[in-house]
Amino acid sequence: MAEIKIQNVPALGTPLGQYSHITRVKASEFLYIAGQLSTNREGKVVGADDFDAQCVQVFANIETALKSAGAGWGNVVEFTTYMVHSQDIPKFMTFRKRVFPTFFPNGAYPPNTLLMIDRLVGEPFLIEVQTVAAL
Repeated sequence: MAEIKIQNVPALGTPLGQYSHITRVKASEFLYIAGQLSTNREGKVVGADDFDAQCVQVFANIETALKSAGAGWGNVVEFTTYMVHSQDIPKFMTFRKRVFPTFFPNGAYPPNTLLMIDRLVGEPFLIEVQTVAAL
């Protein structure tokens, strides 16, 4: 069983959103989940013009991947988020404020690096999230 300690470093200031500065991990196994997009089981795009719908599907896909390896949200040690429109950052923060307390009820949110990029693999995609978990 992984030992995961998520914390903030006071000298770095208060995080700007639902994330923490560092994760300290002692584990025998790591799970690297490829960046998840807003596609369903059939590979169809969900919420082509709806950022919130895409977030819901992306995180549902992450949860499916975690469960397939016998893991859950408590095993997540890091996220890397890719977005194509900076104007969606407030929507992303609102989504995280709404759902992260249910994913991480102890309030220890994994570190997240947010990157703005020109585009993702397909034009309809607005967000992609890569995840690292420890088992």
